[in-house]
This record gives sequence, structure tokens and C-alpha cells, in this order.
Amino acid sequence: MNGNQGEIREIRFDRNTESLDLSFWPGSVPLKQRWRNNGLSADFLGDYVTTFFPLDENDPATRKRQSEIRGAVSFIANELLENAMKFHDDSLPEPITMRLCLQQKEIIFQQVNCAGRDATEAFRAFVERLGSSDPGELFVQQLEQGAASEGSAGLGYLTMINDYGAELAWRFEPIADNGFRVTTQVILEI
Repeated sequence: MNGNQGEIREIRFDRNTESLDLSFWPGSVPLKQRWRNNGLSADFLGDYVTTFFPLDENDPATRKRQSEIRGAVSFIANELLENAMKFHDDSLPEPITMRLCLQQKEIIFQQVNCAGRDATEAFRAFVERLGSSDPGELFVQQLEQGAASEGSAGLGYLTMINDYGAELAWRFEPIADNGFRVTTQVILEI
């Protein structure tokens, strides 16, 4: 795999690490209603992070930086939550979790959901393709395929890499009932 996909990094907590954990049981609310909640949750995470980047009225660049970080965090969180909700297997006994960690030089997103065997295998194939392809070229291919089939598999992940310079990693762990715990980690340098 290229540098954009690798092993999940263990998060080291110290006095300089802020974190926020959210959990969702997607079966408790219809998916259409959950889409709205995803956006609200993602915007909340974006707003939360910006409090650690205070505005300086004497330096207009701080407003731009705060806006860029908020936008990146909201976009990444929304994409992670939408994918998790779409592919989560409600029959498996775990919620979707989202951890956001703010460290001195990076923001780490770690999202976990459970998926069935077929969804996991299709996703693994995408991850392998991503690891062996140029993300910019794969983005164009996915756009072309999406236009032809009304699908857009992986565009959010590719946008994270291409537009935000994010580093992505995944872990697939077998669990009961032919399911898998899928961990997606996104690291965004700040």
C-alpha cells in the first residue's frame, strides 16, 4: 500500500491531547432521519475543534485557519458517519463510534462500525485498489464510474486524501455472526 493507507496508529493520550467520543445506534432512528443527524454531528465536531484555534482580531489569518480547519473536520466527520451508517449491520451487537482526538500537530478521527461479510469484502477491495493506485487518477475513475452507474463509491475518502492531504488507514477484525468490526482512521495534519 502507498503512504495514504497503512496500519492504524495507536492514539497516545497525554496532557496535550483533547478527545471527544460519540456513539450511535443507527437502528434506533430511520436512516433518512439519521442523515440529518450525521450533518449536525459533523458540524458539532467542526465547531468543537475550532475552540482550540482562537481568533486573534489583530491577525486576520486566524479566522481563515479556523474556517479551514472547521470545514475539513466537518467534511471528514460527515463522510465517515455517512459511510458507517450506510454499511453498518444492525444485527451485530456494537454501536458506531467516532473518536476525535486533537493533538499538537494533527487531528485524528477513528470511526468504528460493524459490517456484514459482503459489504466488508467489497470495501476491502476498494481499500486495496486505493493502496495500489494514484489517488488523483482513482478519483477521476470513480467520478466517471459514478456518472455511468449513479454510484460514487469511495469519493469521500479520495477527497480526504486529495483535498485535505489526509492519511487513511483501516483495520478489519472478524466478530460473531460472520460480521466484521471495521476501523477507519483519518489523520489530518494541522
